[in-house]
Amino acid sequence: MEAITKGIFVNGRWEVKPRSYPLHAPYDGRLLAHISKADAADVEAAIAGAHRAFGEMRKMPAHQRADILFKVVRQLEERKEEAARLLALEAGKPIRTARAEIGRTIATYQFAAEEAKRIYGETIPMDAAPGGEDRLGFTWREPIGTVVAICPFNFPFNLVAHKLGPAIAAGNTVVLKPAEQTPLSSLFIAELFQKAGLPDGALQVVTGSGRELGDALVLDERVKKITFTGSSEVGKQIKAKAGLRKVTLELGSNSGLIVEPDVPVETIVPRCVEGAFAFAGQVCISLQRIYVHESIYAEFAEQFIRRTGQLRIGDPLDEQTDLSAMIHERELARIDEWVQDAVRAGASIGCGGRREQSVYLPTVMLDVKPDMAVSCKEVFAPIVSIVPYRELSEAIAMVNDSVYGLNVGIYTRNLTNAFQAARDIQAGGVIINDIPTFRVDHMPYGGVKESGYGREGIKYAVQEMTELKFVTMKTTL
Repeated sequence: MEAITKGIFVNGRWEVKPRSYPLHAPYDGRLLAHISKADAADVEAAIAGAHRAFGEMRKMPAHQRADILFKVVRQLEERKEEAARLLALEAGKPIRTARAEIGRTIATYQFAAEEAKRIYGETIPMDAAPGGEDRLGFTWREPIGTVVAICPFNFPFNLVAHKLGPAIAAGNTVVLKPAEQTPLSSLFIAELFQKAGLPDGALQVVTGSGRELGDALVLDERVKKITFTGSSEVGKQIKAKAGLRKVTLELGSNSGLIVEPDVPVETIVPRCVEGAFAFAGQVCISLQRIYVHESIYAEFAEQFIRRTGQLRIGDPLDEQTDLSAMIHERELARIDEWVQDAVRAGASIGCGGRREQSVYLPTVMLDVKPDMAVSCKEVFAPIVSIVPYRELSEAIAMVNDSVYGLNVGIYTRNLTNAFQAARDIQAGGVIINDIPTFRVDHMPYGGVKESGYGREGIKYAVQEMTELKFVTMKTTL
């Protein structure tokens, strides 16, 4: 049976374009579909349509915006297994992990629906300043306009929800550019929004090459905000091109974890292994660097390596699979080169350290130096380093010795040490007594340094996607 060609979604219509590319499953290479390649003219039509649709969206009552989002929630609940299998196929995500992402996606749209009804302003005590007597002052939030959302492959349902949900809750319109490897998830969601009654043009989905479409998406002045999740390099380019327009950037990380000597190793090792190798480490806050107190280092490393060896590797549609394919052959080649470079420079491999077809085996690195690529860069692969330390201050310094600062974790039973870490760690989030991979979808999420700019988490994203307007009225004439 010949694979179908999927069209772009522009102004409420599905359009199959003359150019397309084949989409293959990362695990076994099977052909999933042919994906239409949009061009600059398609982007122009999408932005123009979104700009027009904003006139309707900005006037839509909050309860109607919430109702549309709730309808998406109900549809996704009914089709969640279909969505999970789609995700497992196009991203290579193990089916149990894929189901967890769909569950989070449902929760994210539900949070957005609820948030649509509580976009508040405040009153300002004008008479607190001389000259402010007999004046009423207050604020409200207004939708910003058309939002361009550029999304990565690794959470193609939930990271899209973190952009679409708050944008629509606030009354904006969106032009969505999904990753080349995972467009089917975005087209699936566009279908749900269309059935939920979202006005034509309020959501546009253009598929194809980011290199070809990037400037057309980012430079158009009708676009009032750009929200991007991806590499630091591309994020910097977008920031430079955005000028005075709003930008949210969720970029790279090499997330660290500190393990203090007062924690039960056998209790935390399974969770740490999960944080390092879930979805083959292709997660922005995947656990990459573990700093373990020297008194428990040998015990921790031994148990971690043994637990890693128990992971099941295979087909993402197999219910028993823990770890499957990496997203692309070039990523396999890159990470293998980084591992071998580290070994040549003195690191050792506790387990893994090689590829098997489309899978890179879960790899534990020891004797790692901070200047090795597997430590100082974002591996975005199933690679974790375990490093000993003597004093907590030393561990904090090693965690902070990074261009990144997204999430960092610490395990400790000492409250003073926990708050010392919370104060001194340079990161957007400090996770106490859990791995840095922890995230729930209503918490503020974002980084410092080269990990990003701005915050996601539905309430916080709504604030980023609205403008604060101040109004004052003199009450006497």
